[in-house]
Amino acid sequence: MSLNSSIEWTETTWNPITGCSKISEGCANCYAERMAKRLKAMGAKNYENGFSVTMHSHVLDYPLKWKKPQMIFVNSMSDLFHEDVPNSFIIEVLAIIKKAKWHTFQILTKRSSRLKEIDKLTTWPDNIWLGVSVENSKNLNRINHLKCTNAKIKFISFEPLLGPINNAQLDKINWVIVGGESGPFSRPMKSEWVTAIRDQCLTQGVPFFFKQWGGTNKKKNGRLLEGQIWDEYPTKYDISTNVV
Repeated sequence: MSLNSSIEWTETTWNPITGCSKISEGCANCYAERMAKRLKAMGAKNYENGFSVTMHSHVLDYPLKWKKPQMIFVNSMSDLFHEDVPNSFIIEVLAIIKKAKWHTFQILTKRSSRLKEIDKLTTWPDNIWLGVSVENSKNLNRINHLKCTNAKIKFISFEPLLGPINNAQLDKINWVIVGGESGPFSRPMKSEWVTAIRDQCLTQGVPFFFKQWGGTNKKKNGRLLEGQIWDEYPTKYDISTNVV
């Protein structure tokens, strides 16, 4: 768990599940896989299985112990909707989220085809922001899967952005994040890909958050897009106060 996440668009991470497997191009240089291997080598208990999908029931109640309202990214080291995670465990996670109503929880998945199944089994708590990762135009269908859910806040993370997205239909979408890939094998992101998505957001009235240019030295490359920091959130959310 991390109460001071380095991820620009969240505050805290909560990992009731660790481990994942690759399903598309965006997974090729997975940061979570690299981190899981390091944590296993360091003897971290929750990473004894390395990057194999593992559920951790003992951390389910952690958000209930955090009394200060937080923006919490769920499963930064996994995917809640991975095929190896049973519906029953997903429902347990959602039940905790519903109880911890003073927090805001961000859930991000590439396995969007499973969202319809879960949508039939439960009601998404109002304090969930439900999102899909879309790295290129091949995976725009994930957005349609997301739109079919009854989640109150829906968002898209175009990260790592690996190609142009010129035809995103952003109706019913409340937030868009864009970011380049980082790390030793990072693939380049063209500026015109970023500005095209930004312009689509401006045209369609969707809040836009530019996370990073990425690269092997992401701090040096920074977050400026045409001389500006783009830190917009859905529904005028203020991350400094955790209120709308």
